[in-house]
Amino acid sequence: MRMMLHVVMPVDTSNAAIRSGEFVPFVQKVLGDLKPEAAYFTESEGTRSGYIFFDMKDESQLPAIAEPWFLTLQAKLTVKPAMTPQDLGGAAGANIGAALKAHPKTFGA
Repeated sequence: MRMMLHVVMPVDTSNAAIRSGEFVPFVQKVLGDLKPEAAYFTESEGTRSGYIFFDMKDESQLPAIAEPWFLTLQAKLTVKPAMTPQDLGGAAGANIGAALKAHPKTFGA
């Protein structure tokens, strides 16, 4: 299943990794192991962050994906399923239609 990992890295910890020259090699190693579909790095709430899209075949993979960020950078993580427009138009669209048929009434409307 395609997943989105949002990594939020504390400024102090990531600054120390950058100053020591270990930040970029760490990120390259983690991404090399994960082989993501895409990875983008940006700012989130005033700190360094990244959005990483990858395929997770089994939930048991989560510790191997999360622990490097926790242990090395003391990062905060959010992991959630993600869909492409093609996913939304395919099976997800059919599931939305089925949910609408099963639950046609909107309360309070």
